[in-house]
Amino acid sequence: MLFNKLKFLLALLLAFAALPNISYAGGPPGQAVINGQKVLTLIGRDPPGVRCNNNMQIAAELANIYKLPVQIIPVTFAGAGAKAPAVYYGDQLIAVDEGELNGMVSYAEIADILEIESVPKQEQQGRLMEIKKDFDGLKAAIKDVK
Repeated sequence: MLFNKLKFLLALLLAFAALPNISYAGGPPGQAVINGQKVLTLIGRDPPGVRCNNNMQIAAELANIYKLPVQIIPVTFAGAGAKAPAVYYGDQLIAVDEGELNGMVSYAEIADILEIESVPKQEQQGRLMEIKKDFDGLKAAIKDVK
């Protein structure tokens, strides 16, 4: 009888030890699909870290071209065991801190996925890319002054 109780307690402890990994393994926090379209989910650090900011910039550039629902969730709201930065497309984990791509994605990687899945494009692209060119020019001018 005592042996069975000990086995039960051990099993219970092992189950609780596995709980923090549930949000990581069970898909993204929030919605994975909105109106039949997969969602790009970014989990960011509180306060934002450099890699999180990079992922957010890439998401903005993608939304400039593709009709793509994007949700950004702070790691504190992502659930127990969630890591940041992390990027999901639908239920698929694309990148996660200390794992796939170490949490950082590139524009080309995500754009390739969106092209393969035939995600519709915006009728008219936004001005984000125009602003980026000006911003890159400003950064280059500042480097030249140093």
